[in-house]
Amino acid sequence: MNKNSNIRILVAVVLSLLFLIPYMYFFAPKTELSNNNATIALKQTGQTEISNNAPEVATTNGVNQAIEAPISSDSKILAKIESSDFSIEIDELGRIANVLLKDKKYLDDEGNPLSLLDKNAIKPLEIRFQDREINQKSFNTPYTSSATLVNLDENQVSSLTLTQDLGEVTIKKILTFHKNLEYDIKIELSKPVNYFISNGARPIADSSAYVFKGVIIKKSDDKLEKIEDGDATIGENLNFNNAKFVASVDRYYTTLFFDENGFNIIVDADKNENALPYIILNDNASFSGYIGPKNYKDLKAIAPFLTDTVEYGVITFFAKPLFLLLEWLFGIFKNWGWAIIGLTIIVRIVLYPLTYKGMVSMQKLKDLAPKMKEIQAKYKGDGQKLQLHMMELYKKHNVNPMGGCLPLLLQIPVFFAIYRVLYNAVELKDSAWLFWIQDLSAMDPYFILPILMGASMYLQQHLSPATFNDPMQEKIFKFLPLVFTIFLITFPAGLILYWTVNNIFSIIQQLIINRVIKKKKEEEIQEHHKGHKSDKS
Repeated sequence: MNKNSNIRILVAVVLSLLFLIPYMYFFAPKTELSNNNATIALKQTGQTEISNNAPEVATTNGVNQAIEAPISSDSKILAKIESSDFSIEIDELGRIANVLLKDKKYLDDEGNPLSLLDKNAIKPLEIRFQDREINQKSFNTPYTSSATLVNLDENQVSSLTLTQDLGEVTIKKILTFHKNLEYDIKIELSKPVNYFISNGARPIADSSAYVFKGVIIKKSDDKLEKIEDGDATIGENLNFNNAKFVASVDRYYTTLFFDENGFNIIVDADKNENALPYIILNDNASFSGYIGPKNYKDLKAIAPFLTDTVEYGVITFFAKPLFLLLEWLFGIFKNWGWAIIGLTIIVRIVLYPLTYKGMVSMQKLKDLAPKMKEIQAKYKGDGQKLQLHMMELYKKHNVNPMGGCLPLLLQIPVFFAIYRVLYNAVELKDSAWLFWIQDLSAMDPYFILPILMGASMYLQQHLSPATFNDPMQEKIFKFLPLVFTIFLITFPAGLILYWTVNNIFSIIQQLIINRVIKKKKEEEIQEHHKGHKSDKS
């Protein structure tokens, strides 16, 4: 097997792995946790569990004592915020106990409203006090509410006041809810006291594997800090000053706090080494929150920087513009399926020069295959002479042995980016395309697209110039369409749609290029015959 064949096999393997193994499994961002000389440490031995597993808050800035506070995971519901699209439950400890999404797009498998929060996890708006006695009392003293029911269908914006009298200090949470799941938070204390308030643990509505789940913080320098579930360490606290938002996220949903002016954040961990973020406060405060889907357009309308909660990983710099292009196409077609097809066509047009060069190079290598075999047979025992004569052959016929590989390598970032965009876009949920595809974020229920993808890949492979010198290589490549079909059969229909359409346009391009090459060869033969006749005359 010569060096050129090895390179082509390597490229093929890379491209196969690209689609056979979810990219996020390998490239989901991992953030190394470091001790930022935090002066306040929050230690929690169990997320909102009762009695013996009660969470602790510890301080090292002079008080140096653990504050135990039993937390009930099933506190009574004190108030509800209702709308036609969602329901928010506030429990008697002044926390957002749950958010239920009623829109058809987000219903669970049984047709019920989708529940976002884990009842046994730390809740949004949960407050911890530095003072042990106050903290203990705060989890034994229920809040009172200015109303038990708020209807957002009657008012676009509605407020609710929660009050907790701890004797030594009185806390008021004035919450203003909006129809887009944004809410404003105003905290008033009867006197200054050190406390911490959490945006809550990440939602549990999406169970997808190989996606980023954890905490994202937008720092004061606009850089993102990402702490994935399992990467945090109890007591090894991280401090972030003047952060613009702190978000607990899964693939599709988030619960977050944000403030363009910034707030100070400390991140601790639970017993499973999942990050637990808190805002550090000591007096009255005002900021905003959001709990719901990571819908790009909705987040941008609330605050443009919140779109950073949509996780694309290391390829974000390229994936984000692709998503914006996809969203723009959706604005034209009013259908995500046709928008994906439009995106595929645009990508094929942009990459056409590279594709053309690659296909031409492959065709030239195919034409040289007999001569290459002769050289390999002649210099079988002399690798140095073999390479020397190969290079002379390439030079004589103006062939770049890497010409067929480099265009493929350059397309890999595009494939990565589109994969991430289509896999992470909550917009595709419950989005129909043709009559049998009712949800582009789910697998094709009848396997029509995967079969079409495999068939189109086989046809594309059949039309492409074959440059194999080893029969075993050729057999392996013939099985790739079947392997791809089997491994991708359960992937989201939107992703398979992209890949199928991409194959179809590759076939069209290959047919065009084959015709161009054939015509060029015929012209060269005619020119050769003319020159031969001229020599005779």
